[in-house]
Amino acid sequence: MSAFTRNAVVLGLLSAVGPFAIDMYLPALPAITADLHTTTSATQMTLIAFFIAFGLCQIAYGPLSDVYGRKAPLYAGLTLFIAGSIGCALAPGVAWLIAFRFVQGLGAAAMGVIPRAIIRDLHTGPEATRLMALVMLVFSVSPILAPLGGSALIVPFGWRAVFVATTIAAVIALVLVASLLPETRPAHERISGSVRNVLGSFGELLRDWHFLGLTFIGGLGMASFFAFLATSSFVYIGHYGLTPTQYSLAFSVNAIGFIGASQFAGYLGGRFGMGRVVMAAVSAYAFFAVVLLALTLAGFTSLAVLIPLLFVSFAFLGLVIPSTMVLSLENHGPIAGIASALGGTLQMVSGGVMIGVSGLFFDGTSLPMVATIACTAVGALAVSIATLRPRELSPQLAE
Repeated sequence: MSAFTRNAVVLGLLSAVGPFAIDMYLPALPAITADLHTTTSATQMTLIAFFIAFGLCQIAYGPLSDVYGRKAPLYAGLTLFIAGSIGCALAPGVAWLIAFRFVQGLGAAAMGVIPRAIIRDLHTGPEATRLMALVMLVFSVSPILAPLGGSALIVPFGWRAVFVATTIAAVIALVLVASLLPETRPAHERISGSVRNVLGSFGELLRDWHFLGLTFIGGLGMASFFAFLATSSFVYIGHYGLTPTQYSLAFSVNAIGFIGASQFAGYLGGRFGMGRVVMAAVSAYAFFAVVLLALTLAGFTSLAVLIPLLFVSFAFLGLVIPSTMVLSLENHGPIAGIASALGGTLQMVSGGVMIGVSGLFFDGTSLPMVATIACTAVGALAVSIATLRPRELSPQLAE
């Protein structure tokens, strides 16, 4: 196995720990609501708590990885994630479950930010996009297999078995980090750990409108997927009457579209220019999301309409996410950890807000979910138009 492939596999599996804790958990939401005698909104808070911790704590892991290297913060994050998973498995009520999901998110934040910084350490440009897409290929298996695995565990063993599985996954990731992952931030490349230096780096990024624009293009796209994560199980199971296994299969369709398209991001970026790929993909993503909203408002709400149009929308989103991640880090190699942290935090907070918004308007039908996806897609298109520079959209970039 080449070093490139080995790094893709390890970083992908490492990145999958956080999504695994989300996707495997989704089929359990109705069962948790019933078992803990709580409300749908309280159960959704277990997702929101995870997303908030996952997003905000990247701010800490990014600078730590620039100052102390990439591996030490990964060890700390994985340890926290394991502790949170064990707590979730033993939680006696929804309040405890929310608290331990927050701890899980604290740990998962390390796996959200540091793999992206490692990719920037190793590569730039289309090659970085190719590695990012391969990493996404590995961790995106989670949305396909995790809900199915969650359903398979929930039926015979109950929802708590999901958290036993996430504990095992995190332990495996810890072993892989220790045995296979190289340290890509050697001591002579690490930055000063002074508060002034770290805050100065954050200030530099916050003044970089191009970085912020690229971050929010991807962030709005991710927010639409987060809104889908938070409400899809209630829509598919509660409204359309699917079983948890049928829901898992329907959910997996979107993941297949996202994964399949993302594998072409590196090739298309090298062929046509990454900026042009982002603009074309965001435009198509917004178009199909708006078409789905229009059909839903017109009364065409069957799964035969919903699933195919979500598949196409999220497939184009699969081209957007890795490309914008790479472009946002392209000019910030010396502070790649901080840049990845700030970008990840802004994106995850956006996702958490969208989960909250979709939850407020949730009425048991697909309309609030579809409307949220369409609004974020149009927002991503607007930010793309304002952010991408003419030279990034020029055909000469592909020469």
